[in-house]
Amino acid sequence: MKRVGLHILQAGDCLHPAAMAREGASLKPAVFPALAGLILHPQEGPVLFDTGYDPAFLTATEPFPERFYRWSTPVRLGPGEAAAEQLPRFGLTAEDIRAVVVSHFHGDHIAGLHAFPKARLFCARAGLAQVRKPGRLGRLRKGVLAALVPDDAEARASYFEDLPRVALPGDFAPFTEGADLFGDGSLIAVELPGHCPGHWGLALRREDDAWEFLVADATWSTAAVRENVPPPSITTALLGETGTYRRTLADLHALWVRNPSLQITPSHCPEAAARAAGRDDG
Repeated sequence: MKRVGLHILQAGDCLHPAAMAREGASLKPAVFPALAGLILHPQEGPVLFDTGYDPAFLTATEPFPERFYRWSTPVRLGPGEAAAEQLPRFGLTAEDIRAVVVSHFHGDHIAGLHAFPKARLFCARAGLAQVRKPGRLGRLRKGVLAALVPDDAEARASYFEDLPRVALPGDFAPFTEGADLFGDGSLIAVELPGHCPGHWGLALRREDDAWEFLVADATWSTAAVRENVPPPSITTALLGETGTYRRTLADLHALWVRNPSLQITPSHCPEAAARAAGRDDG
């Protein structure tokens, strides 16, 4: 597996009751960081895994009924925190991003897509199809803001479902295969079903030779993976399928038990955000 550079970026956060993301947790609001991955491929160039929040999210949730999304998960995004605005500290601009890997099409993962109009999009056909379904209320109930998805997304998309399947290294068991994005084994998209239609993660090997598994919203924290504690069924049933979600989480837990040195990185995990800040600041 070819090694790549990886920086985890925090592009804002939101507040939500902790109990909605973990059974038995407090009803008090907790901070959920919105993380994106800046991947530096030695041949393909800079690639993003998701985008986190962006001012475009606030614009998309200004009208009704979309404003209910903003009210249910109040967003905090400071100046310079959008993913595109963080690129200069790595010597990059938005125009340098060659591709964006979309784990799924919820607003907190794609709000910054507008900033990369020439980037290739890697995504699930099933996820993009959900965006294009008619009915604003139906899409909103599933966390989808169609205004955040470029009109030319289909023309720029390479679908996970169509890419060559390859075996994952044994380090990732019980996950056994994925979709090879560039045909060189460097970035392998792995289906992680249950959270919503077309939800995928990304397996990669960093330049320091450590494995990392970006799992998006297959879990909201690494603690939940270690302890195999899912969100309440009211959360998983609202967005996806509870039984499938819990099987995916159980597989992630089994992966951690087998290989605790493999870094599992959820998109909204405070531990991951703190670790990333330390890595980049150091």
